[in-house]
Amino acid sequence: QVQLVESGGGLVQPGGSLRLSCAASGSSASINAVGWYRQAPGKQRELVAAITSDIKTIYANSVKGRFTISRDSAKNTVYLQMNSLKPEDTAVYYCNVVSGIFTIAALSPPYNGWGQGTQVTVSS
Repeated sequence: QVQLVESGGGLVQPGGSLRLSCAASGSSASINAVGWYRQAPGKQRELVAAITSDIKTIYANSVKGRFTISRDSAKNTVYLQMNSLKPEDTAVYYCNVVSGIFTIAALSPPYNGWGQGTQVTVSS
């Protein structure tokens, strides 16, 4: 089974940038698409971006124009470049395989659960 491990989070000031990485281990043959999720304290986990194997991308309105999702198939890694960060971007960020109709509203993670995520804190 494919395992995804997030890294790259940290503390940044508003307007700053971070690049998150989602490294896949194990078999990648079953990956149709990968999404980045985030969960802020007291809030539900939300999908912010996703990318397919043929590099089609979608974004939540809250991050559109600021975040860019990409993937390096040779390295089995999906990235989330986050620019113009805002305090409301503060959350634990997770990656996961997603499936379904390729829209923010319809995509769902598998039943396998979640990893530890990586903390992103945007504060002055």
